[in-house]
Amino acid sequence: MDRQAVVLGLRRLGGAVLDALLPPRCLACSTVVPTQGTLCGDCFRAVALIGAPLCHRCGVPFIHAGQGQPVCLGGPLHCPKCIARPPEYGQARAAYLYDKGSRRLLMPLKYGDRTELAGPIARQMAHAGQELLEGAELLVPVPLHRRRLLSRRYNQAALLAWKLSRLSGVICVPDLLRRRRATQPLGGFGAIERAVMLEDAFALPVRNAARVRGRRVVLVDDVLTSGATVTACARLLWAAGAAGVDVLAAARVPDPTLADGAELPSFRNALDRSAAADDV
Repeated sequence: MDRQAVVLGLRRLGGAVLDALLPPRCLACSTVVPTQGTLCGDCFRAVALIGAPLCHRCGVPFIHAGQGQPVCLGGPLHCPKCIARPPEYGQARAAYLYDKGSRRLLMPLKYGDRTELAGPIARQMAHAGQELLEGAELLVPVPLHRRRLLSRRYNQAALLAWKLSRLSGVICVPDLLRRRRATQPLGGFGAIERAVMLEDAFALPVRNAARVRGRRVVLVDDVLTSGATVTACARLLWAAGAAGVDVLAAARVPDPTLADGAELPSFRNALDRSAAADDV
C-alpha cells in the first residue's frame, strides 16, 4: 500500500476516534455538529455574510444596488460617502455584517481566550477579501498597545493575520506597526471624534520602513466601524512608500444612512450594535 495512503488512513482514523471521544461542537453555541470548526444550522442562519451589492471602495453593504453610484460610466458602485470623500486606503472588505450573530464569534475571540475561532473566521475573511489578497505582499495587523496586549495576552488582529497568511501565502508582519499610546474604547464616539483620539496613536519604526516601500499591504483588523483606526495606520504606510494599502476585517458595521427604512433583521441588529463597536 502507498505510504501516503497509509498516512491519510491513519489521520482519518485518528479524527474519527477524536470525534467519538470529543464530538465536534458549534463554534458559537456548543451544540454538537457533524464537522469540527463549523456552526450549527441556527447559528449559521444568524450570521450575515457580506456580499454584493456593496461599495467597491469601503466595502459597506448596500440593501439594494440603487444605493450606490458608479464614479465613471459602467464602473463599480460606490457609496455616497466614498464619492464625496474617498477613504485614505484603496479598498476595504469584511466577511461578516457586525450584528448579534457575528458578535457571538468575535467577542469570544477578542475577550474570551477563544483563540481557536481565529481559523474559521479567517477562512471567511479570505473568501471575502480574495481579490485583495491576490495582489498583496504583506499582511499587517492593527497593533494593540502593550498594556492591552498584556491584559489580553494576544492581539486578535494578529491571530487573524497569521491565519490569513497560512491560507493565502502572503507574508505576515505582526510587529510592523506599533501603538505608541493607549486610547480609550471608541464605542459611542463619532467618526471625527475617533480620528482626533487616534491622532499620533500609531508609529512605524524606522527599522521597518524599508519593508513597506514599494509593497502592497493589507491591514487586518477584527471590526471596521468608522475606519478611523485603519486610516491612521494607512497614512503611516503611504508615507513610508507603500505601493498600495487595503483593509480586510472580520466584520463591518453598516452605514446607518443607508438603512433606507429597512426592516431586515440582520441589518437592524447591526445598526443597534454599531454604537458599541470597539474599533480599537
